[in-house]
Amino acid sequence: GEIDTKKCGSMLVSDLAASLKPRYHFAALEKAYYERLPYRNHMVLQETPQHVTRFIALADVGNTSKKKYLYAFSIVPMSSMDPAELVKQPQDVTENPYRKLRKEAPKSKAPLSAEEEPACQFFFDLNKHQGKKRPSEGKERGDSQPKQAKKPPQPTGPCWFCLASPEVEKHLVVSIGTHCYLALAKGGLSPDHVLILPIGHYQSVVDLSSEVLEEVTKYKAALKEFFRSKGKRYVLFERNYRSQHLQLQVIPVPLDLCTSEDIKEAFTAQAQEQQIELLEIPEHSDIAQVAQPGTSYFYVELDTGEKLFHRIRGRFPLQFGREVLASEALLAQPQRADWRQCAAQRPEEAAQARAFRQEFEPFDFSLRD
Repeated sequence: GEIDTKKCGSMLVSDLAASLKPRYHFAALEKAYYERLPYRNHMVLQETPQHVTRFIALADVGNTSKKKYLYAFSIVPMSSMDPAELVKQPQDVTENPYRKLRKEAPKSKAPLSAEEEPACQFFFDLNKHQGKKRPSEGKERGDSQPKQAKKPPQPTGPCWFCLASPEVEKHLVVSIGTHCYLALAKGGLSPDHVLILPIGHYQSVVDLSSEVLEEVTKYKAALKEFFRSKGKRYVLFERNYRSQHLQLQVIPVPLDLCTSEDIKEAFTAQAQEQQIELLEIPEHSDIAQVAQPGTSYFYVELDTGEKLFHRIRGRFPLQFGREVLASEALLAQPQRADWRQCAAQRPEEAAQARAFRQEFEPFDFSLRD
């Protein structure tokens, strides 16, 4: 919000970016950090699919406002990538922002403005070898991928949780970070039942890149501190089964209602009743050590760091996590075990989101980054 994009930028650089179609476009003249959603380099159903472009603006090195000025990524040559993987379109892709600009450009080709800062960009070829012929255009461009695992399969249909998706109920969003966001749960067990969600499309925790996982950890710490200030502890669970986008359900439980041991016993007892093998993960281990990407599982984590895990091999009750927390042993609200029975009207949901956002603000690290 601090940069008026209508009053900055360069027509020449825009035209160059539209022509070259880089995988990554870095800019720094506005001295601010900004990472827009990736955009297409082809017209759907009219042109051959091409890779997307990601635009990243960075602030000055060591700036006093502590704005981001570093961007870590690894370089993978396009020639080494599978063609289908190269042109795969992420769920949050947008249309090319330069297309309309290029259509209007021929109307008037104005000379370079005296106020326009001269280009300070230097180009170099990381693959160039001394004395050898410069590679052809297709092989020359490097694939500057962020440090993350190979992206999981993209959703086959509309996703309710990819932040760029039109299906997202944005009135429930209460905090947006760089890689993740918080939203109130629709039909939550309580007014402060929240979800930690990745902005991009990821199937489960074990699929997350290191950057996204780091921000998930930050949100956990912020929520732990926030709920403790309210006299509550949180219970987090994930069901990686019959879902296509990672949802970390975070439900607060009053400290004077039950102990963390009571919560563990409630999950274990109900699991035994339903013949679900719920095992405790060792203290210094994490879920990535017991589950591979693509594995179906149910996972519980207490704010003490204790973790319970079940490897799903057949059918699994979709509301199991909510049923345990809503049971008489814990929140004593069994009528709220199914979220569909707890849905509220949109104005009420929006009011709850505003209230949570205001109370959470002092703990929200995304507002300080």
